[in-house]
Amino acid sequence: MRTMQKFLKSWYFKVLCALAVFGIALMIRAAASGSADVFLSQAVSVISQPFLNFSSSVTNSVNDFLDRFVNAEENYLRVRELEKELLEANKKIIDYDKTLRENEQLRELLKLKETNPDYEFEPAAVIGRDSTNRFYSFTVDVGSLNGVEEADPVITPDGVLVGIVWEVGPTYSHVRTILDISVQVGGYDSSTRDSGIVTGDITLSSEGVCKLKYLPKESGIASGNIIVTSGIGGVFPKDLPIGTVRSIEVDSSGLSLVAEIVPFADVENITEVMVIKSFNGQSTGFSDSDTAKAEEDGENE
Repeated sequence: MRTMQKFLKSWYFKVLCALAVFGIALMIRAAASGSADVFLSQAVSVISQPFLNFSSSVTNSVNDFLDRFVNAEENYLRVRELEKELLEANKKIIDYDKTLRENEQLRELLKLKETNPDYEFEPAAVIGRDSTNRFYSFTVDVGSLNGVEEADPVITPDGVLVGIVWEVGPTYSHVRTILDISVQVGGYDSSTRDSGIVTGDITLSSEGVCKLKYLPKESGIASGNIIVTSGIGGVFPKDLPIGTVRSIEVDSSGLSLVAEIVPFADVENITEVMVIKSFNGQSTGFSDSDTAKAEEDGENE
């Protein structure tokens, strides 16, 4: 009903009415002049043409609608098929990326094994991070069932020091990074051979930087020099790369130097690591000379 009312008010209907009136007038004139039959045929053609056009338009619209309706199920099934193909393609990409990472990790492991045959490794993935910890501690997916123990060193797949295993569960371990003030690592300058202790700093941790403390005041250490582990204390193997020197200053006591160290490891974003479960000269558990546990509610807050 509403459609009919809309049509009766449309300009199209008004034109048709005008044509009808015009045709009737012509028919009357033709009848008067004696040529009614010819004119009637022409008038009917003129008047009916708009109706035929309208009918054709309606028919085409209906056909288009019916075609869409008839093909809807076919199109739906095709869309579902394409979605399935996309999911399968994404799965293959994920599997491919995982294989690439595993192969790369294996290559790095083999290189480390070649240069350090005494190391026993356990590959691990980062599965959680402590968002409240300013030193970027994290959790990995290996634990005591994999032979991992407290104080095991943690490195990147290419052998750069990341931190240390602090707590161990059956299938997971918590790792504290070298930015943590509770972690202390014996380190030395590979150029000058001057040694000290690498540890975290509350202020510098936000920049991803730690410190090398207790350097001799006469040290020739310079910006850009590489710092590696000294192996003193037996917690960390010797000569693991730690980072580069950013700056040097005299400490507050005036008796030694302190160097700011930019770690090689991106501890904030790292996703794959290696736990060194054993190496020649490894001590058992934590060593006071190489690392110190902080009070949980004290300086590591």
